[in-house]
Amino acid sequence: MKVYSKSIRVKTSSSVEFVNITDKVVEAIRESGVKDGLVNIFVPHTTVGLYINEDESGLKRDIDTVLSKLVPQGAGYMHDRVDYNAHAHIRSTIISPSITIPLNGHRLGLGTWQSIFLAEFDGPRERRLIIQVIGV
Repeated sequence: MKVYSKSIRVKTSSSVEFVNITDKVVEAIRESGVKDGLVNIFVPHTTVGLYINEDESGLKRDIDTVLSKLVPQGAGYMHDRVDYNAHAHIRSTIISPSITIPLNGHRLGLGTWQSIFLAEFDGPRERRLIIQVIGV
């Protein structure tokens, strides 16, 4: 059993942004030498998340629109008294800080239209991701 870990950085350029990180994950898999197992991606931040979906600009706008309606900025959240980003914290809890994907034959087990995204809700910032590949 092998365990390979890699920490990478992703810079975002706007307050809300969805960054396709699939190529970065594939690169880590290639470097790991693991053929079959699991890939876990984790972000150690409280105002960003990870998700899997189609990389289509209209869909990304739709995701932003829905999350903005569910959790609008400046809606009287208690945390805004400390730091005016409660909406970003709440949106990131809806998404998730980690994803685990099967790895078979050096390939991610993603569907045809699936990509891995970092969802920024409090940018622009530089974010750290931890990619861990476990298997044989």
